[in-house]
Amino acid sequence: MGRAVRLFRLFLAEQSEPELFYRELAANSVSQLARYADLSGRMVLDLGGGPGHFTAAFRDRGARCLLVEPDPNELRAGGEPPAGAVRGDGMALPVADGGVDVCFSSNVLEHVPDPAAMLAEMIRVTRPGGVIYVAFTNWYSPWGGHEMAPWHYLGARYAERRYIRRTGRPPKNKPGTGLFPVHVGPTLRGVRARADVVVLAAQPRYYPRWCRLVLRVPGLREVVTWNLMLVLRKAAAHGPAGHCHDAVVAQSDRGPVTVTPDSTSS
Repeated sequence: MGRAVRLFRLFLAEQSEPELFYRELAANSVSQLARYADLSGRMVLDLGGGPGHFTAAFRDRGARCLLVEPDPNELRAGGEPPAGAVRGDGMALPVADGGVDVCFSSNVLEHVPDPAAMLAEMIRVTRPGGVIYVAFTNWYSPWGGHEMAPWHYLGARYAERRYIRRTGRPPKNKPGTGLFPVHVGPTLRGVRARADVVVLAAQPRYYPRWCRLVLRVPGLREVVTWNLMLVLRKAAAHGPAGHCHDAVVAQSDRGPVTVTPDSTSS
């Protein structure tokens, strides 16, 4: 419970102290993932990681990390992008099949028009036996409308119009362009129906682990989950699983590149 309280307090300070919030969230998320995967020496893909808070947390754990971010402004929000950063689309990841040991995404799924395609891509680039971590803010949660919350409960268009009237500017997360409704039930059914992954964990991300029981209650789970965390293991191929090598072949704006922890492409 103490973890949940601390994260909530940090969340309240996101606008005033974003660096503190994202640094702490990154460390906490990587600790969650470390329960399911040995990170030391492993190749991790950080999908949509912005300026690299999560990438830094993975490297602190001894992982080798490839940051893939579609928005050049987000990528450079903290100055120079982290080493190993590549611009790329989450629905068409610039990485070969089975190229990483772990594929990680925090609060990106609700920002793509085809969440199922992004999940499929995360699974594709993960090696057999590897782990996929994805967490997202579900639409009917109190923060589902992001900066427009809680008025998204009255509809996305109404929430957007109200935000513009109140602030005089459009929201950063514009409905239908930068923000899309993603729901708990359909996402759970989608991953459970796949033959190529096993669900290791499904629970509200910010709550104590026993709160995962709420996911059994349709309707209620859409509102109280706030943020859903899924940890999946890709079905292992025949033979030893092993782990990925020191370099990943990725596609950058300049064509194919070999990305290592000491190289940058953006």
